[in-house]
Amino acid sequence: MNFNDLPGAEIILPGLDDLRRGESSTIGALLIAIAAKRLTEAGLDIPQGSLAPEPELTLYARLQAEHHDAYTYYNALMDRLHSFCNALEMNYQYQKLDAPLYSNPK
Repeated sequence: MNFNDLPGAEIILPGLDDLRRGESSTIGALLIAIAAKRLTEAGLDIPQGSLAPEPELTLYARLQAEHHDAYTYYNALMDRLHSFCNALEMNYQYQKLDAPLYSNPK
């Protein structure tokens, strides 16, 4: 599976790279920390030792410092995160079942 094809990959994948380098305060790394359990259960290998302790609050505070209306940006980022998680989980379930997405009935 190509993770780059998943919705939200443009934010999540750089965050995963950040965590692997020990950077836990980037927007992508904070989003991964928010959904770490969900992403791990869907098969993504996340460096647990690099996760921020209160990622939701840290992300919101960072957005408040950068934007006038942090609420809008926060919600948009959470939507992208959930889209990525949903797509990853769906793919994981299909792989687990090892079933084709479509089978031609004969």
